[in-house]
Amino acid sequence: MKLIGYGRVSTKAQDTDRQILDLLAAGVRRDDLYIDHGVSGARASRPGFDQALEALHEGDTLVITTLDRLGRSTVNMLGLAEELRARGVNLRVLNLGGGNVDTGTPMGSMVFTVMAALAQMELEIKRERINDSVSKRRAAAKDLGGRRQQFSESQIRNARRLIEAGEPAVHVARDLGMSRATLYRRIAEADARNWIAEP
Repeated sequence: MKLIGYGRVSTKAQDTDRQILDLLAAGVRRDDLYIDHGVSGARASRPGFDQALEALHEGDTLVITTLDRLGRSTVNMLGLAEELRARGVNLRVLNLGGGNVDTGTPMGSMVFTVMAALAQMELEIKRERINDSVSKRRAAAKDLGGRRQQFSESQIRNARRLIEAGEPAVHVARDLGMSRATLYRRIAEADARNWIAEP
């Protein structure tokens, strides 16, 4: 059973001395320390962190100073903690809520379970808000975002003439890079604004 320490310096900070001292004081051997310099926690691949994960075996403990050393989002951080637990590796956070939390203890495991539940609830609330916003915008017939492709008056006029001449609307729409329903809507909009002269 080994203690593997990991520290990370963000792009704004330039010093890991405090993290190293705290990890050494927690019992981590200097040879078992892995540090990332100038690497953002948002990045999926961090060389030092990847090496620390490779060095961990079942029964070992990953030691970090604060939970945000694992990543930026709560969901991401707790997801990594769950991956470690699945491998039989404990996680020890030296400063979490003002105290030392170790998932190898019943209390530490409970704290992480509660945090994971809160993170999942936070994620579900965000999804619900996004879905609610999309539904409201659809109901109000508003644009859902993205760049709307612009078509000239002559393109819409030619599209309508092709359809009136017997060309399948689905083929005309496909050539313009839109759905049949969108094409009909564009023709109707153009007619409403008097963009297309009556033949």
